[in-house]
Formats: sequence, C-alpha cells, structure tokens
Amino acid sequence: MRRHRMCKELTKMAGDGKWNLQDDIREDDPEMHALITAEKDRQRKGLEMIASENFASKSVLQALGSCLNNKYSEGQPGQRYYGGNEYIDKIELLCKKRALEAFGLSPEEWGVNVQPHSGSPANFAVYTALIGPHGRIMGLHLPEGGHLSHGFMTGTKKISATSMFFESFPYKLDPLTGTIDYDRLAENAKLFLPQIIIAGVSCYSRHLDYKRFREIADENGSYLLADMAHVSGLVAAGLAPNPFEYCDVVTTTTHKTLRGARSGMIFFRKGVRRVKPDGTKEMYNLERPINEAVFPGLQGGPHNHQIGAVAVALRQACQPEFKVYQKQVLANAQVLAKEFLARNYTLVSGGTDNHLIWVNLKPMEIDAHRAESVLEQIGIAVNKNTVPGDKSALRPSGLRIGSPALTSRNMKEEDFKKIVDFLDKGIKLSKEIQSNCGPTIKEFKTKLEEDEAVRAQISALKAEVEAFAVQFPLPGFDSW
Repeated sequence: MRRHRMCKELTKMAGDGKWNLQDDIREDDPEMHALITAEKDRQRKGLEMIASENFASKSVLQALGSCLNNKYSEGQPGQRYYGGNEYIDKIELLCKKRALEAFGLSPEEWGVNVQPHSGSPANFAVYTALIGPHGRIMGLHLPEGGHLSHGFMTGTKKISATSMFFESFPYKLDPLTGTIDYDRLAENAKLFLPQIIIAGVSCYSRHLDYKRFREIADENGSYLLADMAHVSGLVAAGLAPNPFEYCDVVTTTTHKTLRGARSGMIFFRKGVRRVKPDGTKEMYNLERPINEAVFPGLQGGPHNHQIGAVAVALRQACQPEFKVYQKQVLANAQVLAKEFLARNYTLVSGGTDNHLIWVNLKPMEIDAHRAESVLEQIGIAVNKNTVPGDKSALRPSGLRIGSPALTSRNMKEEDFKKIVDFLDKGIKLSKEIQSNCGPTIKEFKTKLEEDEAVRAQISALKAEVEAFAVQFPLPGFDSW
C-alpha cells in the first residue's frame, strides 16, 4: 500500500513530463541525510585513531561525488568497450601521470594501473597476472601484522580467498624483537620456493628492509611485491624506505596516509628484469597481464569518480605542504609511543618508525576486545588486533593506534599527549570493568551498558573527549 502511494506521488510529480525528484538529499531522502549527519557529528566530536583511516580533503570529496560516477569505461584509455569516454580517458591518463610523478617514477621504467577498486582486489589481480591459480606466495602471517589479502589459513580452514586460490605460506616475527625474522624467511623460502614474496603489512610499526627482501627473492627466482598501502603517503613524502628501488610490483590503497579516495593502484616495472648466464636479457612482461587481470579478469567497469578523486589527492601529494603534513604524522606517532611507554605499556617492537603503534595489553592482563569497546563508548575509535602469541582473533591482546587522521585535523605533539591521557583512562576503565564482571563478552557488555556507576564514568570521559575534539576542524564538507 505504501509503495502504491509513493508511485502515485511520483506519477503526479512527473505529470509535466519531467523527472522531479529533489536534487537535495535533505529533501529527497531525509532519513539518509539524518544518518550521514549523525556520522559527520560522530567524526567531529570523536577521535579517529584507526591507522588505516584518514580524512580526505574537500576537493577530493568533490571529485568523488561528481558526475564521473555516471560513466562506464571498461577497458583502457583509447580502447574502451563503451562510447562517450573522451574526457574519462583524459582523467585516467592524468591520474596515471600524477601517480608516477608522486613517487618520482620514470614512465620508461614504471607503469601503473589505477583501476582497482581497492587494495585487496589490486593484490589479487597481481597474483592472477603473475602466477595464476595455485601459484605460491609468501606474506607476513596475519596474526603477526599481515593482511588477509596476503594469504591466511588456520589448521582447519582457508580464511582468505588468497589462500583458497593460491598456495600461501607465511613468514613471521622474531618473538624477542617483535620485528620480521628475515633469516627464517630466507630459510623457509628455500623450502617453499614462492613465486611471489610480499613485502607488506597491516599492523607493523617498523620500516621494511626492502633490500633484504630483494636478496631473498633473487635467491629463489621470486617476484617481489611491495604492498605499501599503509605507508604510501610517507613514501611519496620521502619519509619512509622506497619500495620502488627494489621491487618488481608495488600495490597500494589510496585513502590511508595518502589521504585520497578509497581506491587502489598497481605499479609495475618495465624493461630488463635480469640478465641470464648466457648474456641474454629477460624482459619484464607485466603491463598486459596485470591490465587484463584487472579487467576483464576480476572487475567490470572502473569507478571513474574514484579515479578522479585519486588524481586530485596525488596532485596534493606533490605539494610541499604534503611533506610537512607527513612529518607531523611521524612526530605525532612518536609522541604516542613515548607517552605509552612512559605509562609502562608494552609496544610490539618497542616503538615505531611510521604512523602507528602496536600496543600489547597482555602484560597488563587487559583484553583488547573489551578495551576497544570502552574506547568506542567514550568517542575514541581504535581497533583490536592480535599480537604475536595470541591464540584467538576473537579475543586478541593488541590495539592498533594511528596518527594520520587526527594529524589531518591539525593536531600536534601536545595534543597527542592529551589524547594518550584519554586512551590510558579508557583502557584502565576497561580493566576495572573486566575485573568486576563475569568472564564472557556478553557479561562485560551488560556491565558496560547497565551499571549506573560505569555509565557515569563513561559519560564523564566522553564529555572530556568531545570538548577536546570539537576544537579541531574536520576536513571535507563543512555540513550537510
């Protein structure tokens, strides 16, 4: 009945032969507008500290919400399966040009595909192009800081599609140092003979030794793939080791430290791969296989609004102000590490070289799932994460905490000292609640939601966080 009434209303509205739905979301869909406004308010009043999140600029969001969303453009520029792509071709070519410029790459030595919808599809396209089904890959073990798209399986189940369609074998951290055990990686690579070795992380606070990765790859005739999704902004600013010096292929997302729209890119080498013992040259043949793996292999039409928005972000990454921003990201992360250590917290690897810290709550006998829940209640978004030695991803001992998003709100070192105070209070409150209720998550959440004394503590902390957060501007559109 309700749908019938709506159709009658639309018919009446369209009586003049025009499509008369409102152009403003506030009038066209007030329910969705209210939800978006509420999320905007949450971001403004809270502290976003998930290391993989950031705030895109207004100009990036303008491109993302533009008419580029309306256009299909399957294929490569100049070779589309649809008509009407005169300007879309120029936009994609501009994005590719800026991608190479942002990372200081020569178009004679490197190419790039900017069509992947995100980072995981980009990685999957590389595996598909280079080694095919059941090819062998080695990536960092997920519970020790790796990513699902690098392959993950348990003793009973293949969790990641990467492990379902390819043969994956993980490398791990040194349990004493909390850093990658390159010697053990080298030993296992000789046994497994991977066709691709992945130098990439999801939760790891130290620089990667790409030179050592290259040596191990060469010993086994492997391709070396760098997944620089987390640090691509730092790489563009020249503040992190450069994977392009040593790797055959480099993938990245575009929304983390790079501050663009949510999308992905694949960079691939051109020219001579290696000289054989007989003196003949083996050339790279990556461009066509990678392009065809992206489309038509794994995707349909590229998201042109994403590509346009990424192009805007890449232009921003070439500006002097971007390096200033990235230096502040690193400085703020150092404050996080220093202040947590001063409060006797344990950090995996003992500190940080990049934009995140990896807190191990196990020595304090605090559950990270519960700590994350309390922090969310007081307006601080972090994410629980396994640490080396954890047995369950459902009850991990670690928190991953990053500095990029709040740095985008112009927060500096002194502000991050205050933020650590909030984090410390929230984590310790979670331990207090944990010690005064039963052992299950359900009992903890019941205590968190129904205990009046606990609610009072949560409300007081949340008010402090909000009063602090609203002092700092939020990038993007001012309001809805």
